[in-house]
Amino acid sequence: MSVIDLHMLERLAKTTSPRGLNKMARMHSRDKGKSRSYKPTGRPNPEWVQYKPKEIEALIVKLAKEGRTPSNIGSYLRDHYGIPDVKATLNKSITNVLKEKELLTEIPEDVMSLLKKEVFLRKHLEHNHKDEGAKRGLILTQSKTKRLVKYYRGTGRLPQDWKYDPKQISLLID
Repeated sequence: MSVIDLHMLERLAKTTSPRGLNKMARMHSRDKGKSRSYKPTGRPNPEWVQYKPKEIEALIVKLAKEGRTPSNIGSYLRDHYGIPDVKATLNKSITNVLKEKELLTEIPEDVMSLLKKEVFLRKHLEHNHKDEGAKRGLILTQSKTKRLVKYYRGTGRLPQDWKYDPKQISLLID
């Protein structure tokens, strides 16, 4: 083998994971992380869960009516009711349950959190206009938001006429 072939093999070994999959770079830094965790696949509902699927759905609806987000509902069910995985029990996600019961918010939770972050960064930059790190953070947050909005428009989760307008966001959040 030539020296070039050895270098190619070394590069290939560095860019593939133990499972043989190519490692994806981080969204904005192009860093390739090494640590990862996988949720066990095909795991049935644990036998020690005391709640039936109908009871879990009722809990989800009750918590949603209190104003909790889907991720917050999942954490609450895990911590207070001992339900480790709603999807394993119901065979559908919390978001799907809320969609069936027509309790899903108009704007998805991940988009809303990015919009809140953007409002916070804009307020920060009003007082600290020389903060270059915050400026870059705002640009990256805006690009993530635009990408997510494009995805949700394509899937029908957001209406096609929903506009991403950075100036109107603060009115939406407040």
